[in-house]
Amino acid sequence: MNQEWSLIGLFQLGGPFMWPLLAFSVATIALSVERIAYLAWHNLSVERIKKAVEEALLSGGTGEAETLLEAEKRRNTPASILLALVKNARYGERRMEKATEAEARERIRRLENGFNYLTALASLAPLTGFLGTVSGMIGAFKSIASATEVNAQLVANGIYEALITTVFGLGIAIVALLTYNLLIQRVDTFAADVTKAVTDLEATLIETGSMGSDRA
Repeated sequence: MNQEWSLIGLFQLGGPFMWPLLAFSVATIALSVERIAYLAWHNLSVERIKKAVEEALLSGGTGEAETLLEAEKRRNTPASILLALVKNARYGERRMEKATEAEARERIRRLENGFNYLTALASLAPLTGFLGTVSGMIGAFKSIASATEVNAQLVANGIYEALITTVFGLGIAIVALLTYNLLIQRVDTFAADVTKAVTDLEATLIETGSMGSDRA
């Protein structure tokens, strides 16, 4: 009985649909770990760099701000967005906004890379689990139909074996959805912070006279 309820035992009882579920679980864990590590490695703190750029603009203009931002490490994501803002300020508001938006979109795209796979896994895993359950129930009822004498144990065994794939599928979906929601919330917070920082620095650029005029 102990073997039956071990992880390997449950896997064997689940039937052939446990193999795609195993692949989904490995993919979910790998994607979750990779995305968490990626977001943790990249510096998404906006307030510190925003204040430093603001001080640089007020004291030395865009030249000092550019030097400050270019000295930041590549993993400082907000620095690259603010650098696009400062570098293009001299060309006018329209070009500056387009360059900043393009850089922000690209950086956010990199942060969100793989999120669509997590949502796909969250949908595919329970569906595969339900498919395995239906297949198992068909087999259980086939055994009941061919049995000369039906007892409660025969029915119960077939049903709980069929439901194993549903449990595994739902478990994978929960992990995928939980990871996705936590990560997307972090990226959305970063996007909101960057938007506010860009707006504030645009006002500083206008105040210091660093904003060029749009060319026709």
